[in-house]
Amino acid sequence: MNSIYYLRLKGYRMKLLVCAFVTLLCSMVLSAQNIPKPRTSPLAIISAHYKNTYLKITYGQPQKNSREIFGKLVPYDQVWRTGANEATELTVTNDIVVNGTTLKPGTYSLFTIPGKEKWTIIFNSDLGLWGAYNYNPKMDVLRFDVPVKTIPENIIYEPFTIRIDQKTDTVELYLLWDNIQVSFPIQFTETKP
Repeated sequence: MNSIYYLRLKGYRMKLLVCAFVTLLCSMVLSAQNIPKPRTSPLAIISAHYKNTYLKITYGQPQKNSREIFGKLVPYDQVWRTGANEATELTVTNDIVVNGTTLKPGTYSLFTIPGKEKWTIIFNSDLGLWGAYNYNPKMDVLRFDVPVKTIPENIIYEPFTIRIDQKTDTVELYLLWDNIQVSFPIQFTETKP
């Protein structure tokens, strides 16, 4: 009787050990799914300042990687996050004048609607968005069109690039990818301390 009891106890312990191992393995697999994955596109931050006004743009920087960009990867006439991953965000500490219209201090999502001849530039007050999937036009603060320019054939922007060219209190903000460029002016305003 003792040997049968011992064998049953040994079998029970083995089943318990196997169940514990399977449970541990499953929990490791499930917790691995919660580990943040590496960004497929690097994060880029650019900034400019004039006197006591600071302007910062944070965006995901996708690569061309031999893909056809505009009209394919980035469809024409649809709202685009203007980069990769999260929607691009622009933060400014004082009033600025963007393409002739005053923009108040704050943080804004920067969306665009690329077209063949022109792009629509959109400053939107909805923040923390992934892509443009939940874009809400009712949250638009500023919207205007700019012409598209083709960059000379020998120059290709492999990464999507936002560039700021500053001359004292004025900035030209460029959106560059592949052989396409759009730009618009930003004027820093005088603020009283």
